[in-house]
Amino acid sequence: MDPQKKILIVEDEEAMLRLLSDALSEAGFQVVTAKDGVQGLGNAKTYHPDLILLDIILPEMDGITMMKTLRETDEWGKNVPIIVLTNLNADDAIMKAVVDNEPSYYLVKTNWEVDDVVRKVKERLGMTG
Repeated sequence: MDPQKKILIVEDEEAMLRLLSDALSEAGFQVVTAKDGVQGLGNAKTYHPDLILLDIILPEMDGITMMKTLRETDEWGKNVPIIVLTNLNADDAIMKAVVDNEPSYYLVKTNWEVDDVVRKVKERLGMTG
């Protein structure tokens, strides 16, 4: 049996954080959470999750800054898959940040259900089912 995959969720909205955390835990993932970009960056460096779900609008440090900082830290930080979650529609600056900081994927919160997120996480980790 593979060791449990670890997912870091960086989300300041409590209800959304709980919803994602519960859904991913039920899907068999180990979940680590953070409520702002500074805590998220610290948890990413500490726990080296297999994938990060990252909100853009966060207190302390926004998600784009956190992603850029992470990409500059080390080999793991350069390559960890990141799925960006946001209420914002993708403007040019956001899309440039997402493209510049590959590998990442972008989901607008109003356009998906929690099951879609779980499916996308599994897909990004190369898992089936």
